[in-house]
Amino acid sequence: MNDMSRIEINRDAVGLEQFCATVRIKTGERFYLPVPNRSDLEHLVTTKKQLREAAVLVPLVERSQGTMVILTTRTANMSSHAGQIALPGGKIDAGDEGPVEAAMREAFEEIGLQQKFISPFAQLDEYITNTGYRVLPVLARIDPECTLTLNRDEVDDVFEVPLGFLMHPANHQLVSRLWQGQMRTYYAMPWKDHYIWGVTAGIFRNLYQAVYTT
Repeated sequence: MNDMSRIEINRDAVGLEQFCATVRIKTGERFYLPVPNRSDLEHLVTTKKQLREAAVLVPLVERSQGTMVILTTRTANMSSHAGQIALPGGKIDAGDEGPVEAAMREAFEEIGLQQKFISPFAQLDEYITNTGYRVLPVLARIDPECTLTLNRDEVDDVFEVPLGFLMHPANHQLVSRLWQGQMRTYYAMPWKDHYIWGVTAGIFRNLYQAVYTT
């Protein structure tokens, strides 16, 4: 009998079908399946009232060279995280049914990714930021035939990074620097001329740990 939890994934060309299957088995109950709503999150919210809720989409698209992740470069005039590499996402609004809907809404607002091209399949554990956000990453398969239209007020560029690169620990740099009088440590994953770091890199590190080290 096949033990799917022992699948060896070629990180140089990760196949999306295999990765999705492994993600579900490796993470088990740490994923909210089916799609969560606000009532599912109440036990977390009540213990962390000071945190603001946000959601990001982790868009995975299968190409001939393997699975790619769609990332954005924020515009230089943004009030926060200007010019940084990011996953599509933002605050969970009162009108959103939950993090999945919020992540898909933000993806449409930022890069014009329509919901008909998005198939959410899992949700990662929450990621707590130093700026007081509780971020819920939503993993989703993206139709390769999708078209994107950038919101130039928020996004300067959109590009794809191989999932295999992001899932290889040799590419996970641990960096420390002084920030607001305190030493902060964060992950960075430079790829070509793109410097992926902070929350975005931290979420990929969490995904790597969930899939490859559990």
